[in-house]
Amino acid sequence: MRSSSQLRLPAVLSSHMVLQQNDSVLLWGWANPGDKLFVTNSWDNKTDSALVSNGAKWRLKVKTPAAGGPYNIHFKQHEQKILLENVMIGEVWYCSGQSNMDWNYYLGVRNMQEELNLDKQNNIRFFFIPKSTSDHPQEDVRSQWAVCDSNNLKSFSAVAYFFAKKLQQELNVPVGLIQGSWGGTPAEVWTPAEKINNNVVLKGSYEKLDSFNWWPKTPGVAFNAMVAPVTNFSIAGAIWYQGEGNTAAPTTYGDLLTTMIDSWRNAWKKKFPFYFVQIAPFTYGKGFSAAIIREQQTKAAGHENTGMIVIPDLVDNVTDIHPRNKKDVGFRLGNMALALNYKKDSIVVQHPVYDRLQFSSDKAEIGFLFTGGSLHSLGATVTALEIAGADRVFYPAESKIDKNVLLVWSKMVKEPVAIRYGFSNDGIGNLFSVFGLPVIPFRTDDWPVE
Repeated sequence: MRSSSQLRLPAVLSSHMVLQQNDSVLLWGWANPGDKLFVTNSWDNKTDSALVSNGAKWRLKVKTPAAGGPYNIHFKQHEQKILLENVMIGEVWYCSGQSNMDWNYYLGVRNMQEELNLDKQNNIRFFFIPKSTSDHPQEDVRSQWAVCDSNNLKSFSAVAYFFAKKLQQELNVPVGLIQGSWGGTPAEVWTPAEKINNNVVLKGSYEKLDSFNWWPKTPGVAFNAMVAPVTNFSIAGAIWYQGEGNTAAPTTYGDLLTTMIDSWRNAWKKKFPFYFVQIAPFTYGKGFSAAIIREQQTKAAGHENTGMIVIPDLVDNVTDIHPRNKKDVGFRLGNMALALNYKKDSIVVQHPVYDRLQFSSDKAEIGFLFTGGSLHSLGATVTALEIAGADRVFYPAESKIDKNVLLVWSKMVKEPVAIRYGFSNDGIGNLFSVFGLPVIPFRTDDWPVE
């Protein structure tokens, strides 16, 4: 006598989901071992089959068409059936980080009420992963896909939503978002534990982190519970907003972040694009912890298929670690994806970056890349700009813009040797390219800082 069927799918394979377009996507689950399982989709009415292993697991790949839908997928093993309905084909992104990625309507994000007044947005879908940890990689989570409406939008990441809105408007395809984020978390918890524990430098930095009651600190525990369960699900890429949780040990953050990026790509078996937000100016206290994190993030932005946006101009209160304007953050991330991943050549996303320095008498001449031909400042003077001589004492600097060159000086410094721009925890610079993108904070020295 045959035992009752145990056909089951992981939560991320559910009605209302978005599958990555023009891809060979994996479908998987659990069923009675030793028997075949049949899968039929409605976009080409093709039936595929898989033999269930003696571990009660099955998996098969199906080819997806160009964006469209809605479609159905039918799973069948003997008398047991599962029907997934309202499935869309489009672009899927994993969205992670700490509280600035978590931030939503309930927490006071601006520009959200007008979004709530919109009709149900059928071409944007959400998969929210609840906060959880595990000492070992998990195969499933408790969640389900949902169509974006005024109810579930309230509790979903505002940055991720506006990112999806930008993509959906420009590409005119369905966009699926998987949110796995947790306020306060350091990047170590999102990185497989062995990558931290087997690296003397990264482990040393981890041991400097404080413990709190509201979020985990142990390496790998969020990766195991909130990333690993969906790494079989094909994605286009990932967006990330984190860094504040690593200010206690900032000097190794660049290596930590690129280690995490590579571990995610290995888990997904795909070198997908990874776009992230440089942390915003905030009064962290004395020292340069946040400035060093930003410097390390700029270093990490040079990693393969990785990009960074900067947002000092979107901050209006440096005593609030959560800037309330998430709309423009999401749109900038969306523009980066559109330009770099979807090859929309008309969209400029490269922030101006410090390139060269030379001295002439009592002045410094700083050259930049990606200015669009010239720089401009919002205001009569350039802010957050400092200059120092050989004594390493920095003073506020005067300046003059000459196309894509910045001349810098101070009557307090007769022979300058170093320039810093936005290199502090809470300094807000006001230099921009002709495209309205802010200059990335920088320093020309490598002197030790507190």
